[in-house]
Amino acid sequence: MKRWSWMPLGLVGLSVLGTALLVGCASSGAPGASAEPTEWQTAVDETDARKRARTRLALATGYYENGQYTVALDELKKSIQIDPTLGDSYMLGGLIYMALGDTALAESHFQRALSVNPRDPDAMHNLGWLLCQKGQYAQAQAQFERAAAIPTYQGRAKTLMAQGICQARAGQAPQAEATLMRSYELDAGNPVTAYNLALLLFQRGDLSRAQFYIRRLNNGEMANAQSLWLGIKVERGLNDRRAMEQLAAQLRRRFPQSPELVAYEQGRFNE
Repeated sequence: MKRWSWMPLGLVGLSVLGTALLVGCASSGAPGASAEPTEWQTAVDETDARKRARTRLALATGYYENGQYTVALDELKKSIQIDPTLGDSYMLGGLIYMALGDTALAESHFQRALSVNPRDPDAMHNLGWLLCQKGQYAQAQAQFERAAAIPTYQGRAKTLMAQGICQARAGQAPQAEATLMRSYELDAGNPVTAYNLALLLFQRGDLSRAQFYIRRLNNGEMANAQSLWLGIKVERGLNDRRAMEQLAAQLRRRFPQSPELVAYEQGRFNE
């Protein structure tokens, strides 16, 4: 069963085996001298230590993705021992420690990733989400805003989604709605964004707009028990009994063991 609600998003992952390593360039030479431009570094410029560290990191990533967290941690430690300047290793460390429930070590690793590359938007995103989980909302917002402000960042929609969810958790509903709307404009196909945007609109009584977003979600492949249940409550509020019963039939057919179906059958619409 697909479930997402308020704690929906996987953290931004790694590009462990990427071939291009775009590193900032620096000039050398005496003041006023005409310095030769420095070539961008690519995979061919990697040291043997960096290549071996990436191999270990790739192994650690595979174990992490298979849920073998302690084995992943062993390989990760070897990667860091070989090359402690590889930022992706600390990113994966943060993900592993989050999976293990150790938020202090997870935060430490995300901070280390940022110390290696202070402009890594993925590390900012992950650190922001971790801080949000800890209830440190102001610090979380700062990380999300830093990440989203980087012009080349490809994950802006996901970061805005996380920021909006975090703002809602912090009780900042108007700001959350605006942020989720920006995320939706960038990626209208994200079910987590659509659901949480519809939920905020429903909670403040804007049923027509809530209906628009939740109907689009429920008419697609990504509908789940939560979205159908929210759709039922929206249609009920708009007195559209036919639409409500159609959604209930879907809920009963596709998710017969769900707590949402139990709530529907018991008439608990206001919870």
